[in-house]
Amino acid sequence: MNRAAEIALSDHAPLFAEARGDIAVSFEFFPPRTDAMAETLWRSIETLAPLRPRFVSVTYGAGGTTRTRTHATVRRLIRETGLTPAAHLTCVGASRMEIDSIARDYWALGVRHIVALRGDPPEAGQAYAPHPEGYANAAELVAGLKAIAPFEISVAAYPEVHPDANCPDSDLDNLLRKIDAGADRAITQFFFSAECFFRFRDRVAAKRPGVEIVPGILPVSNVGQTRKFAGQCGAAIPAWLDQMFEGLDDLPAARQLVAATIAGELCGQLYAGGVRQFHFYTLNRAELAYAICHMLGVRA
Repeated sequence: MNRAAEIALSDHAPLFAEARGDIAVSFEFFPPRTDAMAETLWRSIETLAPLRPRFVSVTYGAGGTTRTRTHATVRRLIRETGLTPAAHLTCVGASRMEIDSIARDYWALGVRHIVALRGDPPEAGQAYAPHPEGYANAAELVAGLKAIAPFEISVAAYPEVHPDANCPDSDLDNLLRKIDAGADRAITQFFFSAECFFRFRDRVAAKRPGVEIVPGILPVSNVGQTRKFAGQCGAAIPAWLDQMFEGLDDLPAARQLVAATIAGELCGQLYAGGVRQFHFYTLNRAELAYAICHMLGVRA
């Protein structure tokens, strides 16, 4: 073997060659709107449950619009599975009294983990405005939840800066306020650059050593849908991602393969950089998250 070949092999070792089953994962789902969507969701939950996730989170629609369906999904998770549910809870559209009541109901139901978020306005393009009798932001919400019960609390982080933040430093300060209020970890919005995550992790560690920062992974199979999500959370979609999916509109199996390859490579880079915990935005579909977990050594 010539020297060029040796260098090529050393620089491109299999991304998952060192994955030794030392990884913890969690999954995010959203509450279904129809019976057909509910069937898809529960098939996905049944597929992913054997991977023994740390927790599974259930989202809360903009302005609390899915409140009832979120509660129903969490209740069913507790009653019918051995999974640990983490219920999303937001500040938007509710008073402190209402939110505190919801939190107490969750605790009585057996929920011990909350994903505490400021939340998005119910209509796209609206500016965020706190409820006049509500929690002003996620840091206040975290403190309020901790005063009610010893919840485990996850909060959101933005490696590429929240769209409402006026600069990276103020965005970081906002995250640290949530941590100081009692949050146990931060889960990032999705991103497509491992370097971006590492830079963000280093900035947090420089201010608050030891904070658990979990990368949020979105396996992409629909670029248009992903672009919509990215606009809401400030994530950048690189040009090469668009190019990867060109010509695959009518080839769903090929899209799945490309999506798994892209997300798998990102996870491999993160693993090589010391990441051992991953949170997958499943969009209520199990196949891509399951395949990537399998490559990472997380198996039933």
